[in-house]
Parts: sequence; structure tokens; C-alpha cells
Amino acid sequence: MARIAGVDLPKNKKIWMALTSIYGIGRTASKLTVNRANVDPEVRVSQLSEDQISAIRQIIERDFKVEGDLKRQNTLNIKRLMDLGTYRGLRHRKSLPVRGQRTRTNSRTRKGPRKAPVVGKKMAPKK
Repeated sequence: MARIAGVDLPKNKKIWMALTSIYGIGRTASKLTVNRANVDPEVRVSQLSEDQISAIRQIIERDFKVEGDLKRQNTLNIKRLMDLGTYRGLRHRKSLPVRGQRTRTNSRTRKGPRKAPVVGKKMAPKK
């Protein structure tokens, strides 16, 4: 079992694809890391030697911010925007889309399930 950056890599996947299961490492960074470590990208995780795993681990620790550190940085960036009161920060605070998407329709992921409209509320008659 290969464990890199606190994540157990899937045994049956190729190493370049398995590295993408680490938060903060995508396909490009994964291929770059494997090439720097002089490991064949097509080899399966279960076939790696301890030396190859440690070489990959060292490159990731040295060159990338991953997992908890990256999540903490993203959270602090969002918190900073909210504290400054920027437009993006206000959108985060209201749980609305931040990047200019429309909200009249769509954006259900951010807004949550639909709320039922208030129906049948009658006004008092005027005298």
C-alpha cells in the first residue's frame, strides 16, 4: 500500500492516475512528478518499489502544497474576502454563485433545494 501525503493510493491504478487522488494534484502535476522521479507512468501502484515511492513522496512534499495545507489556504483566502467585504466575499457569505453565473434559474447547488413560495396569503380588506 503506497501512502503519500496522508492518502492511500489505489493499488490497481497506474501511478500517474493514482496520484490525482491526492487533493491538489491534477493530471499535469501528476505526470510532471512521475517524470521527475524517473518512474514509468504506466506502472501500477502495486508494482512500485519503496525507493520509487519515497522519490515521488519527496518531490510532492518539496514542490506542491497538498491536502490539509492547501485546504487551509483556500479557506483563509475565502475568509479574507469575506472580512474585507469584497463583492466576492459577500457572495460567499450569502452562499450564492461567486463567478458571475445567473441565479434566476440554475445555481441550485449553491442555493440548496427550492423553497416553496408563500401561497394564499390574503390581505386585510381596506375600509
